[in-house]
Amino acid sequence: MSTAAKAERKGMSDAEVVEAYLTASMIPDPDAASAYMKPGTIITFTGGREFDHPRGPTGFNAKRYRWVKKQMDRFDVCPGAEETVVYSIGTLYGEWIDGTPFEGNRYVDRFVVRGGQIVKMDVWNDSAERILLQRGIEA
Repeated sequence: MSTAAKAERKGMSDAEVVEAYLTASMIPDPDAASAYMKPGTIITFTGGREFDHPRGPTGFNAKRYRWVKKQMDRFDVCPGAEETVVYSIGTLYGEWIDGTPFEGNRYVDRFVVRGGQIVKMDVWNDSAERILLQRGIEA
């Protein structure tokens, strides 16, 4: 990680670290996003898929969406003695891989932040249900 990225992260709240991570991941710039994570952090993505770098979800999303962004509606911050849990709650919008636009796809991301770095991330959203509905399967 660059010295500049470390210095920037040092003055940030835990919620700001999460927001900066999400902003970089939406570019998508998984290497910039990784500056906010402790190396080796496990990202548990939808369907229980596990990745150890933001490149994993970026690659997975490239198979599902032409492009996707997050409307970050709020951050719920739960401070603890040694770590903080931060929830990012909002909706996804973008285009499915076939070019069909979408919006209003709910998501919840749960982060554990320790010492100014993300050490765990869990991701949930409604994309699978929406894909089922597109195919005429009641979700």
